[in-house]
Amino acid sequence: MLVELGHFALILAFFVAIAQTVLPLWGAHTGRRAFMAVGEPAAVVQLVLITFSFGALTYAFVTSDFSLKLVVENSHTLKPMLYKVSGVWGNHEGSMLLWILIVALFGGAAALFGSNLPVTLRARVLGVQGSIGVAFLAFILFTSNPFLRLQFPPMNGDDLNPLLQDPGLAFHPPFLYLGYVGLSMTFSFAVAALLEGRVDAAWGRWVRPWTLAAWVFLTIGIGLGSWWAYYELGWGGFWFWDPVENASFMPWLFAAALLHSAVVVEKRESLKAWTILLAILAFGFSLIGTFLVRSGVITSVHAFANDPERGVFILLILAIFMGGSLVLFSMRASAMTAKGVFSMVSRETALLTNNILLAVAAFVVFIGTIWPLVAEAFWDRKLSVGAPFFDAAFTPFFTILAFILPVGAMMAWKRARLGATLKKLIPSMILALAVFGLIWSIQTQKTLLGPIGLALGMWLIAGACQDLLSKTGKARDLSRLFRLPRADWGRLFAHGGLGVTIAGIAGLTAWSVEDIRVVNIGETFEVSGYTISLDQVERKQGPNYITTMASMSVFEGDKKVATLHPEKRNYPVQQMPTTEAGIDNGFLRDVYLVIGDVQANGGWAVRTYIKPLANWIWGGTIIMSFGGFLSLTDRRYRVAAGARRRKDAAKVAAAGVPAE
Repeated sequence: MLVELGHFALILAFFVAIAQTVLPLWGAHTGRRAFMAVGEPAAVVQLVLITFSFGALTYAFVTSDFSLKLVVENSHTLKPMLYKVSGVWGNHEGSMLLWILIVALFGGAAALFGSNLPVTLRARVLGVQGSIGVAFLAFILFTSNPFLRLQFPPMNGDDLNPLLQDPGLAFHPPFLYLGYVGLSMTFSFAVAALLEGRVDAAWGRWVRPWTLAAWVFLTIGIGLGSWWAYYELGWGGFWFWDPVENASFMPWLFAAALLHSAVVVEKRESLKAWTILLAILAFGFSLIGTFLVRSGVITSVHAFANDPERGVFILLILAIFMGGSLVLFSMRASAMTAKGVFSMVSRETALLTNNILLAVAAFVVFIGTIWPLVAEAFWDRKLSVGAPFFDAAFTPFFTILAFILPVGAMMAWKRARLGATLKKLIPSMILALAVFGLIWSIQTQKTLLGPIGLALGMWLIAGACQDLLSKTGKARDLSRLFRLPRADWGRLFAHGGLGVTIAGIAGLTAWSVEDIRVVNIGETFEVSGYTISLDQVERKQGPNYITTMASMSVFEGDKKVATLHPEKRNYPVQQMPTTEAGIDNGFLRDVYLVIGDVQANGGWAVRTYIKPLANWIWGGTIIMSFGGFLSLTDRRYRVAAGARRRKDAAKVAAAGVPAE
């Protein structure tokens, strides 16, 4: 009965979303406040209905209701509770329901906390957000119904894909979807502004918190996915330039560009048309990612391989929203004239350069991702575009971006002096060059990747600190740091975190050591200064798998630093093996061990990796995310702050008291 109610709630939500789309937009067009007022309650009701529907599906998974087709295909009674819950979104239909829930969540948040927006703008934002809900609710109801019943339920299910039975993958999709769908709000604000025919500083201030929240969630989601790939797949890497990885990375790049561009709109009322275009492209590339994952055009451990009909439906959604918004943009672009003027040497120019580099980098990733599909579709040629292309084509743009980021952050608005800005950054330059020289002198390989990467990382970290220190004045009054807005501190952590991640990527890529050999029980071997022994290998029974687990001791000199237990698991229900690496995490390096199959001579295949600075990659993403959250707590980022100031000013004016 609860399942049927969940399905019914989803159908009701579809009709509520239609009302949320049509009535507020028509009311804003005709000036009818009664129609515009429908947007807020409709958004809240839609959120309640979809939350109930999602709860009903979750209950079916938790209680192992095998009368539901989706539960049979993605669950099992022996599966741990965490993976019963994550199984809700570990499939196409359930993940689409999560997607729609987050669309409704953002729409509900805009309805509840957007009371300070102009009435017509609020109505149009909620109307556009409602239209996104209509499109995806239609998609799930007509092509991907998660509530289909089975006439003859089996005694047990087929279990969830073993690769998804991992804490990292349990939380990775929700954070990623919060980022994807968060960009739908920036899209709604952009289209609403085009319909209004006005983009001003207030619009820039309103759109920034939504963009920042989406960017933060995407950062966390991408970081979790990268971390999972590193320790779960047993290959010792963190990024494969997989098409689905790229599908999340491209919106992240556009969101970063949009975040910086919106600052210029708010501060200087410049780059209006460019900022609107970025908002459209950011959400458009989120839809492209959805198409890649769910159309069946690619094969990936991350993808939902489904029939092409669903892909055509998503392609239609992409064409309607992207095509319609770009047509509207072309019609209204001339009305978005910039008010602020600035010189070639200014913070505005630096931010525009930042935007261009991020956008070009995103398009480079897009071309590398989509080109094999184009070649196969039009010329029947199977091509593979892998890491060599992306490393060669993407890295230069991001290197230039990292170099100019500290300079741009310290430039003055409107007109700056490049020499004076660089003079302030001399300590950061010296520190970065010192790191380059130190690493170059002690490294054993001839590659420049490591020294350059660590120098760039140090340049970003030191530059961010120098930017913050410059706000203490010539007298270097450090007490002023405690009075700075949280957004300034947030920028320090975000830029510094990027520097830490770049340093980690450079260190891991340049200096990793790999060793593959056959080892007998009781035998020891050496890899890059570490002595490793295979102590024993035993078979154990897990909750829903059988594991071959090794015990391996790691020594550095005479000191034992770790006992690791790499595993090779087999899930009987799905007849699928997985690898569980044994990792000794350290600040400067990881010792990474993988146990393979038993060999003919009785020995075991063992892979050993020494991974320098691996944890800096995810440490940097944590620091970046923390910086974003810190900025979101800044009073200036909260739209309500502007409303309170206006209300206070109105009260002061009504009382006849001069404002301060």
